[in-house]
Amino acid sequence: MQRFDAGGLVLTVSFSGSSAEGAQEAQVSLAAKVRFMSDGSAYGETGKTVDVVETHMSFVFLVGDRVYKFKKPVELPFLNLATLASRKANCLAESTLNRRLAPDVYLGVTPLTRLPGGGLKIGGEGEAVEWLVVMRRLPEELMLDHLLASGPLEDGKTERLAARLAVFFRGATRGEIAGAAYFERLRSEQADNRAILTRRRFAVDHGRVPIVLDRMDAALSSARALLESRAEARHLVDGHGDLRPEHICFNDGIDIFDCLEFSAGLRLADPVEEIAYLGLECELLGAPSLGPDLFARIMRDMGEAPPFRLFHLHYARKGLLRMRLSLAHLLDPAPRQPAKWEPLAARYMALAERGLDRLDAAVSPPQPERG
Repeated sequence: MQRFDAGGLVLTVSFSGSSAEGAQEAQVSLAAKVRFMSDGSAYGETGKTVDVVETHMSFVFLVGDRVYKFKKPVELPFLNLATLASRKANCLAESTLNRRLAPDVYLGVTPLTRLPGGGLKIGGEGEAVEWLVVMRRLPEELMLDHLLASGPLEDGKTERLAARLAVFFRGATRGEIAGAAYFERLRSEQADNRAILTRRRFAVDHGRVPIVLDRMDAALSSARALLESRAEARHLVDGHGDLRPEHICFNDGIDIFDCLEFSAGLRLADPVEEIAYLGLECELLGAPSLGPDLFARIMRDMGEAPPFRLFHLHYARKGLLRMRLSLAHLLDPAPRQPAKWEPLAARYMALAERGLDRLDAAVSPPQPERG
């Protein structure tokens, strides 16, 4: 075990690889790697500002027209990046999978090497002590989240995005999963939601939480036949897995990046799920109509006509999932931005309720006219 402290970030890492590999990694601490990558001279740009972004699993360094990313040496329930070999494999998977929707953005994977004198270098013939994903830097002002901050998305951009996603979903690898297994996966996700969201330690509305969870349980049960039929008909695909506005850039061609690279099982999804997730995140940013609009256009382009209630169901599911993931940050030993997560979780719960209300309205029989 080794404890790293990099400017307030404290991680406990378990090296499960060979003793030689563990010794090699221990010779260059996480803090030293971050310091080196944060200095413009590492890129031959002495004096140039390097923007550093820390995520849950990575450090990202933006300098000039390039982006460099390396993974934290962490062990999580869903992902083990404790060894250098596992981080290299993850970087290669990230670069390969993201070229499906951003072919010109991901430039490859290169080592961070240790020189004979003990210094570090990006690339080169030295001993690899870390692996870096290298990307072309995209203009922030063309990201969908930035565009939505200025108002509704132009219809031409909506149509372009719908066409881009329809082509991707049509060409994506079809998943083979039994309907019952797919439904059980959704039910298991809901059980995980309940286990986290009902913890009294979190500052959420504990009167509303069980009501929303019970409503979601009932909605899933009512839609079981529809959900299982979608899987049996092989509508599920190896998708993006994390389709959010901040991962979509309106270049000359639309680049969609930062897919969920570490789990093929979690990427296996109905395109309706992916669109509903994007719709949820757009509504969080004040664009409630974009998700339903994209759903209608993408399904039209794909030649499908699933009921709109399927969109509302997945929208509500994703709201509860995002609520759970927000609160789960507070279970980390040293959570980043601790004041952020409970208010964000409350917003996701409100959106999940909104999705369930829309679902109820969609499945309710029409009321007879008075007169």
